[in-house]
Amino acid sequence: MNRDLSNIRKDFTKESLHAEELNNSPIIQFKQWLNEAIDKKELEPTAMTLSTVSADGIPSARIVLLKKLAENGEYWFYTNYNSNKGTDLKNNNHAALNFFWPGLERQIRITGTVEKISSLQSDIYFQSRPLDSQLSAIASPQSEVIKSRTELENRFDDSRTMEIKRPENWGGYALTPHEIEFWQGRAGRLHDRIRYQLKAENWIKERLAP
Repeated sequence: MNRDLSNIRKDFTKESLHAEELNNSPIIQFKQWLNEAIDKKELEPTAMTLSTVSADGIPSARIVLLKKLAENGEYWFYTNYNSNKGTDLKNNNHAALNFFWPGLERQIRITGTVEKISSLQSDIYFQSRPLDSQLSAIASPQSEVIKSRTELENRFDDSRTMEIKRPENWGGYALTPHEIEFWQGRAGRLHDRIRYQLKAENWIKERLAP
């Protein structure tokens, strides 16, 4: 049955956002909002949309998990280097992140450049993962065509007989932000948007129209 989607909407009325009340560092401000999302028990508060662009200029997006916010402001995540996103990043290291916390009526948009983290740091994180997550990284030829679910499960079972170590084609990336936007939903779609842009090593804070 076809549904009319045009009238599905929610008015946002919980909070407001004033530039002068935000920290001058978007990294510190991000930490404050992330901690609030965790404390308020948002579902998957570290989930973020990662958007990349292929060598042909075709964008793609998927959900990944933020695994570390480094002291220098880098956003760390992990994946298979041979996956679609890994291939995109090899050809074009510009990417975007988006966090959306509907319970707080907030989102954060981030753009920047991405580089691989060190093999040592990837090893450390890999060893900290639950065993099944380690085995999945070993077994899955991420983004490749497979014949069936059974094939994947057989590969997973076979990985139990292998040496458990980080595959060379799996590891971490760090996104260095150049622009961070904090969005707070407001009534009547007059949302608050405060953008930070990095210019000459200084963060410039501006209000954007919704």
